[in-house]
Amino acid sequence: MSQQEIEIILCRHWASHLQTPVFLVDPEGTLLYYNEPAESILGRRFAETGPMSAAEWSTAFKATDDRDVPLEPDELPLAIALAERRPAHKRFWIVGLDNVRRYIETTGLPIIGQADRFLGAVAFFWELKD
Repeated sequence: MSQQEIEIILCRHWASHLQTPVFLVDPEGTLLYYNEPAESILGRRFAETGPMSAAEWSTAFKATDDRDVPLEPDELPLAIALAERRPAHKRFWIVGLDNVRRYIETTGLPIIGQADRFLGAVAFFWELKD
């Protein structure tokens, strides 16, 4: 495992203590961590998936709109936060790694460290119940 910036280490630690589902990626979009509350929505424990490239995670969790039209990976809030370094928000459906379809609401935020260092992005999300 490569050395990570202190802000990312702290983000991961903080996320591990939250009940809000959290998904954390580095500047290249590589999945670094998702917490236990996210595991039930994503359908698999992080210990089982481990790090994934952006290409892997953006397609592993099949995302669709309300009409069941697949979303392009670059339409996902986390991808927007990475590419444009700005917050993004969206409601959409995902099929997790357990093949269960869930309706979620997600906010992606860029992580900007001291001296304006771009460190990656984080997504906060939750399942919307009918």
